Amino acid sequence: MNHALNSLEQQMSGAGLQALLVTDPKHVYYLTGFASNPHERFLGLLLIRGEEPVLIVPALDAEAAHAASKVTTILTHSDTDNPYELLKSRFGGTRPDKVGIEKEHFTVSRFERLSEAVNAASFSDIGPMLRSMRAIKTPEEVSRMKHAAELVEEVLRQGLKHVKAGVTEIELVAELEYLMKKVGASGPSFDTMVLSGPNTALPHGVPGSRVIQPGDFLMFDLGVYAAGYASDITRTFAVEEADSKLTEIYNTVLAANAAGLAASRAGATFGSVDRAAREVIEAAGYGEYFMHRVGHGLGMDTHEYPSLHGLNEDIIENGNVFTVEPGIYVPNLAGVRIEDDVLVTPEGPQTLTSFPKELTILHL
Repeated sequence: MNHALNSLEQQMSGAGLQALLVTDPKHVYYLTGFASNPHERFLGLLLIRGEEPVLIVPALDAEAAHAASKVTTILTHSDTDNPYELLKSRFGGTRPDKVGIEKEHFTVSRFERLSEAVNAASFSDIGPMLRSMRAIKTPEEVSRMKHAAELVEEVLRQGLKHVKAGVTEIELVAELEYLMKKVGASGPSFDTMVLSGPNTALPHGVPGSRVIQPGDFLMFDLGVYAAGYASDITRTFAVEEADSKLTEIYNTVLAANAAGLAASRAGATFGSVDRAAREVIEAAGYGEYFMHRVGHGLGMDTHEYPSLHGLNEDIIENGNVFTVEPGIYVPNLAGVRIEDDVLVTPEGPQTLTSFPKELTILHL
């Protein structure tokens, strides 16, 4: 059994769980090495205390599961089978006292079918247990995240060549997402964002048909998946020129980004990272224009634990990976966001993203 499964089994005992069922495909991949999108079909990893883990997969995934999974016992079900009968059979007719499930992943209908088949005395949420495990990245996970960061930066580097007269925001999005596949990424890790001019003042704006103009700020927010792990980067550029006001805003965000990165150290709180960046922006008089948290956890999901808001007093640990992305968004003028992915190490914060951050002028 691998390290993650061993750790999970030990936590089962501490939580008084007789069994647990993992059904989120990302968590199945995390624990077994088998990646799958089962669509509406059932996929689950069943651990019964004291027994070998069992992976239940659709029959059409059997070959792939045997090739990739670290779990040796694999059961399959066809489209005409009831997969919950496989679960029921593993308990040998006995009624378990307490079974752990991922409550956020289960629909009501699936839970009803599970409850009827397993008939446990109680069900407990193992979501927090899994999120806690995932928050500390292993060296292999860090390596994959570094690779994802390298790929997205290559996409951005090549994508900037397409910033030309007459190009629109959505055309640049199309070029970027084509390049993601071309450089070897699985695909975007979230909806790619390219915003220009006053649209950059919308933190979660939607790219459209606006043509890039001289004097614009141009914001790129993009990420890719590679080997199951995500990257996430934002860079903001000036087109042809940047007036003194926009330059001031840009340099304020750049200083806030640096302050947030410097605060990203083991033993500090996640909230202190937000406060460090926010203080820079507030001191420059732009506090009201920074209206979101400074960052979020990053890994198999683009947004995962932790949330880096000012009230989060959880302690930063070595192995945490999260984003630091302060921004200033002035309505009807422009916005700036600068985002990096940071790994916390015993030697201090290490940025996985390295794309230049000094204000760059793009020429059409």
